[in-house]
Amino acid sequence: MDRKIRVLVGKPGLDGHDRGAKVIARSFRDAGMEVIYSGLHRTPEELARMAVEEDVDVVACSILSGAHNTLLPKVVECLKKEKGAEELDVLVLAGGIIPAEDVEFLKANGVDEVFGPGTNTQDIVEYTKANLKR
Repeated sequence: MDRKIRVLVGKPGLDGHDRGAKVIARSFRDAGMEVIYSGLHRTPEELARMAVEEDVDVVACSILSGAHNTLLPKVVECLKKEKGAEELDVLVLAGGIIPAEDVEFLKANGVDEVFGPGTNTQDIVEYTKANLKR
């Protein structure tokens, strides 16, 4: 029997708006996944440590502050350091207010997919299930 998909929903940086993070956390939970919510104002190092300690399959970062091009590649870098691997076995997702012109940069720096405002949460759940790395 396969174990449930474990998801860390993280809020990196100083962004204090968490409604979207809570909505996606509930969507993952309702889809039968185990969800760990980081709380607000986490550093990339804290998120990576939490991901390893909780043995998650997915790190889903919600960011609205505009610091995505700095914080999200740093989360990926810290995950690689914490896991001790070049190839991450963790799916890294991003959501929030991220301009379309920044998506390619984020993907080139280790973010697997970026979901913008208004994305159907079922689409995010389906993407997550179809693209797990384990």
